[in-house]
Amino acid sequence: MKYDHEVIFCIVNSGFSDAVMEAAKEFGARGGTVIHARGTANSEAERLYKITVQPEKEIVMILVSTKIKNDILHALYRAVGLNTPGQGIAFSMPVDAAVGLNAEKHFAEPKHETAPDKEAAPEKEPAPAKKEKKAEEK
Repeated sequence: MKYDHEVIFCIVNSGFSDAVMEAAKEFGARGGTVIHARGTANSEAERLYKITVQPEKEIVMILVSTKIKNDILHALYRAVGLNTPGQGIAFSMPVDAAVGLNAEKHFAEPKHETAPDKEAAPEKEPAPAKKEKKAEEK
């Protein structure tokens, strides 16, 4: 299946989300969402990859056109990859549908007709007005 959009996830040490967005914007990204997170790597992973794991992380999610995804991933690797202080990793996942994008061309036409409006319930006749008792004059 061919996808028009992908979401890039970039996980970096806390404080590096701005560097992620700067690198991504150079290749056409328009914005992203930052989620604060905590890493769980153990000391064995630190020895294996020869890195020190900072537990406080930021996850940057960036929705992009499939056409610019690879350029952005390479830019992220250069700017905030494992061999940088950001110690980041990045990956992408396909997005099969998206709404709320700024360009109309991204919106697909509905594949089904909308349901017709339900008929309004018949109106009830108004209840007869109650007669008020008039105070008798003395």
